[in-house]
Amino acid sequence: MPRKTATTTRRTARGTARPAARPASTPEGLDTARFAALLDERTAHAREQIDAALAEIREVTIAAQDTPADDEHDPEGSTVTIERANEMSMLAAAEASLTELTEARRRLDHGSYGICERCGSEIPTARLEIRPEARTCVACAGTRRR
Repeated sequence: MPRKTATTTRRTARGTARPAARPASTPEGLDTARFAALLDERTAHAREQIDAALAEIREVTIAAQDTPADDEHDPEGSTVTIERANEMSMLAAAEASLTELTEARRRLDHGSYGICERCGSEIPTARLEIRPEARTCVACAGTRRR
């Protein structure tokens, strides 16, 4: 199946214009209702993770108030610091996931879901089932990691 693209003009760093391909619309055979439900479910889960991480950070912060300020010499101090850092890391990951899921839902609503943002080809349904927020096909995702 030939790839559908729309051409627009994009400015380069030097200010010269060059044509840029925009992804085609969502593939016709894609079950958009199923992916909308999957994205909504994962978005709700990401929000729950954010709420849980924020609650845990509040708990750790309250617990830290009961420990001395000099956590270098306090056996519990380093544990509190590490626990807070872990929770902050989990919060950042959940927020990044929520952002990706929200963007995927926006693409679905605007008709550009399931199209690789790098090469413009269709993202396989199996990949979207595993990572519904995927922006790239497997080949492009592999080249980006190298």
